[in-house]
Amino acid sequence: MRRKFLFYIAFFIATLNQSAFTQTYTQMVEFADKKIQEGDYYYAIIYYKKAMEIDSNSVEINWKMAEAQRHYKNYVLAEYYYQKVYQKEQAKIYPKSIFWLATMQHYNGKYNESFKSWKLAKKVFKRKRKSYEYKKSLAEFKSTLWARKAINDTTEYIVNPIDASINSTDTELAPFVHQKTLFFTSLKADSVKVTEEIIASEYSLQIYKSSIKDSNTYSKPKKLNDVYQKGYHSANGSFSPDGKRFYFSRCNSDFKCKIYVGKIKGQKITDIDSLGSVINQEGATTTMPHVTLIDGKEIIFFVSDREKSIGGLDIWWSEIKNGNQYTKPRNLGRKINSMDDDITPFYHPIEKRLYFSSSWHPGYGGQDIFYVDKIDGMVSFLNPINVGIPINSPQNDTYYFYDTVSEMAYFSSNRIGSNSVKSPTCCNDIFIAHLPKAPKPKNQFSSLYDLNKKLPVTLYFHNDEPNPRTRDTTTNLTYMQSYEDYIALVPKYKREYSKGLTGDKAEEAKEDIADFFIEYVEQGVLDLKEFTRLLLIELEKGYQIQITVKGFASPLAKTDYNINLTKRRINSLINYLYAYGNGEFKPYLDGNATNGGSLSFIQIPFGEYTANQLISDNPNDTKNSVYSRKAALERKIEIQSVSLVTKDSSYAEMSFDNEVYDFGKSYQGDKLTHKFKLTNTGTDTLIISDIKKECDCIEVEFKNKKLLPSESAIITITINTSLIPKGITAKKVLIYGNIKENQRILTLTTEIF
Repeated sequence: MRRKFLFYIAFFIATLNQSAFTQTYTQMVEFADKKIQEGDYYYAIIYYKKAMEIDSNSVEINWKMAEAQRHYKNYVLAEYYYQKVYQKEQAKIYPKSIFWLATMQHYNGKYNESFKSWKLAKKVFKRKRKSYEYKKSLAEFKSTLWARKAINDTTEYIVNPIDASINSTDTELAPFVHQKTLFFTSLKADSVKVTEEIIASEYSLQIYKSSIKDSNTYSKPKKLNDVYQKGYHSANGSFSPDGKRFYFSRCNSDFKCKIYVGKIKGQKITDIDSLGSVINQEGATTTMPHVTLIDGKEIIFFVSDREKSIGGLDIWWSEIKNGNQYTKPRNLGRKINSMDDDITPFYHPIEKRLYFSSSWHPGYGGQDIFYVDKIDGMVSFLNPINVGIPINSPQNDTYYFYDTVSEMAYFSSNRIGSNSVKSPTCCNDIFIAHLPKAPKPKNQFSSLYDLNKKLPVTLYFHNDEPNPRTRDTTTNLTYMQSYEDYIALVPKYKREYSKGLTGDKAEEAKEDIADFFIEYVEQGVLDLKEFTRLLLIELEKGYQIQITVKGFASPLAKTDYNINLTKRRINSLINYLYAYGNGEFKPYLDGNATNGGSLSFIQIPFGEYTANQLISDNPNDTKNSVYSRKAALERKIEIQSVSLVTKDSSYAEMSFDNEVYDFGKSYQGDKLTHKFKLTNTGTDTLIISDIKKECDCIEVEFKNKKLLPSESAIITITINTSLIPKGITAKKVLIYGNIKENQRILTLTTEIF
């Protein structure tokens, strides 16, 4: 009896302890949840941590911690917790776990990891292709592709944080200069959203000013009391071009913002009033005004989520007439505005460029700074250009402003290295950027080094394109025409590659081939456009440039046919350059540019023998021989190198009548011989220093080791097929001499039976 009584007592105590445990855990989580709703992420994180000391395996508590860390802008810890959530539930409970994991990896500069995660996110949301989540995943999938290459590029700008008298452990943003005075917005708070507009209600954004003493020394900041109103946030100032008006944002406790304007009288801002409903549409947030002159007209750019916005906050514009009348606002269009927030517009009157920040266009992480060069009727028809590193970073970079007097750019960023006492990326600082006053002089070869960093540029083709079923070596099509026809076939590729599959396997096959077009075909065009832009800059310096292009083909046709096909593909690239812009490349290609510049090509049409021999060459198996990812990867040309022809010095040059020869069908034991004609097309004596064979199966006969300019000789090459396995083979002979590239490669191919 006594044992039974003791058992009940022990059971009762254990039950009480369990009840106390549950209540304490629940109370901690509920308190943290309340703090999240209040925007107090710092204390929410503290209490989620306490709860995790009791139960750290809960998927729910890890999700809440991840969300809190993301809002608090601690991207490293947010990534850690989203990773834990996704590993536990594979986006089944929280579909956005992989979405936010990919985002945080992007913000942390982990582009390879982010690329893989965005690929998974696309699969999670693939059944809702019209949803924001799917479209964003697709956009970020492309963005990480871009970032993986762009991370190797850096501009010459020197970037430093502004003087410590301005930056603090709080938030500083929206810098601009007017009459040797720096104006900026500051927030005394723990938490700020990505747009820098929505913050905890007990804090407020306010505008400050500081006199500029020299290039990076400033007086103690003073609050701009003229625009201050208790209970409201004041931010994002802008003077009218004549300096008679001051525009700024004012936001209420519900974080709805309107644009206000005041008159400048002496050192005071007076007669402050909100702009009318034409600009401040009822129920919408309207903020971030920037007033400037464009073609003699006074224009106000601003940011709003008003009706007919494309998504989130868009950039709008209106013409100001007589200083107080505003035309109906117009959206800047889909080339600039996106489904995300597109913010902080600034127009550079000298460059005639519009700068802005966005988290949608291809970038390094969060909000990046972009520009567009041409705005016709205030609508951009050009894609935005990322200003690059070091102005941009994997974190948020916003509020670009350029001071034409000091020739310095100002911007805000919460990048690693910003002042903080808690999260390393919690708060914005102001940074300044400028070009070095005495930039390091670049010679011709260092310029070419930068251009070669963009290589290889790989361009892909549909099967037997361009000009199918012909043995022509040229085409009248440009690569872009071929590309557009190729992209139009994506639906057919999806159908053909998924034939015979059902359910998830069919969907995976469709997604796989669609990803090929994004990863390789579209990316190749983006690489080509950037390479072309930089190539033209070098040619305009008067350089003589030579480009080496290799061709490849899948093994569906035989080698001799494929060599001609790859020649057509290389020719389509040359046609693209002829058709580029307003014919800028034509003088260089024709050799009659007035500055002495020229552009020539070394063409290496390798054909099918470099292709993966495991790929089907059965014309009746088009699913694998034409429409598979493996086959599509082989149909390409590559711009592989760029070299400089020195104009003012003599040099030797090897030119062959043909650098690739195909024997066609042969039988094991045959001895195959071909004679290559070599001509010295340079201006100096050609000296052949060495000839290297790929294997003992090759014999080379060549007597003339020195060739005067314009002199020719014969190189005889024999292949002993008895020493080579049956099948398709390609053998190389390397000819070394005193030429710029050091060597030339002769290639012989055959299919041995």
